[in-house]
Amino acid sequence: MKALPDALTLENLLAEVGEAILAGRLDAAALRRAEAAGAHDAGPYWGSGAGGGVLAAAHMQGLVSAGACRLGVCCPDPLRVGDLASYLDHTLLKPEATVAEIDTLCAEAIEHRFASVCVNGQWAARCAEILSGSGVLCCAVVGFPLGAMPSEAKAYETSRVVEDGACEVDMVIPIGSLKSGDDAYVQRDIAGVVAAAHRGGARVKVIFETALLEPSEIRRACELAVRAGADFVKTSTGFSKGGATIEDVRLMRSVVGPSVGVKAAGGVRDRDSAEAMIEAGATRIGASAGIAIVRGETSGSSY
Repeated sequence: MKALPDALTLENLLAEVGEAILAGRLDAAALRRAEAAGAHDAGPYWGSGAGGGVLAAAHMQGLVSAGACRLGVCCPDPLRVGDLASYLDHTLLKPEATVAEIDTLCAEAIEHRFASVCVNGQWAARCAEILSGSGVLCCAVVGFPLGAMPSEAKAYETSRVVEDGACEVDMVIPIGSLKSGDDAYVQRDIAGVVAAAHRGGARVKVIFETALLEPSEIRRACELAVRAGADFVKTSTGFSKGGATIEDVRLMRSVVGPSVGVKAAGGVRDRDSAEAMIEAGATRIGASAGIAIVRGETSGSSY
């Protein structure tokens, strides 16, 4: 397998091709440069695939003809790699969240230039509309927070939130099936969501609820997620008995390697905690305390 280029190089190439597509000046030279850099091999983690990678102009036109209303590049601004705010998914998942609170969440994410807002699926369309053109992604949760519904329901929910504008999907695995040793079912469950998301150009983060798992189970979950084609693995929902730990993040990174993202979520409430998670291998942080984190303060938030 060809070695992946560094993130900044590849993202710059993808941005060049995306701009060329939007400007109607996609040329063979741009495609050859991206292909030579490994864009076709990089997979959806780097933003390739149906919605965000290097696509022939004819294929783009086919998507539009089939009824697509947008062709998005669902990836962060490469110039912001390393900026703490760019690691943060600004999160509001409480069931009583109001329209006003969702709108405020989006405004805060735009102001502070967070990676995404992470919301329940009901709000995906509203958030995607508000965030359009801002560089902040819309992330929606699926099978949340228990993961214990039929796989087909998760796949449908995924298709719907992606259709509504979500660029990222955070799904919960069937935790009981993992603990029962039914690895085949768990992998199929993840793969169904991955297929539905990737068809629309969205990435998938797979939530394990690590507080409920033994280290050996976390390792198995990581292996299953990678085999199913997931783009990230994620520690927690923030709705169970514990959240992310340094040890769990380090273990997850050691299993998935450098080409899959690791998201630490649950209990990250200050800058020191966020930076410690990143040092341990996290490439994304899920928190409702994003503003406090970037300001160097401590939040009393429960997520």
